[in-house]
Amino acid sequence: MNYYISQNISIHNFKVGGISNSSVLQIGSAGVIKPLSNLYNTGQFAGGAPEADIPGVAEGPIRPRPLVPLSLS
Repeated sequence: MNYYISQNISIHNFKVGGISNSSVLQIGSAGVIKPLSNLYNTGQFAGGAPEADIPGVAEGPIRPRPLVPLSLS
């Protein structure tokens, strides 16, 4: 049995918190998800980032924030 799905998806604002190498981002229906991995050096970097002055220490005051966005309505 074959299913034919026609979709029109309009996305006005889309935010992704994070995607790693093993993440799958799907919008709409997919019969087959084929793996694809691309690595681009868009900044034309020739080496790694310089070492931090003091590893693990943040500068300035750290204020606790809620884990979920809160809104007043």
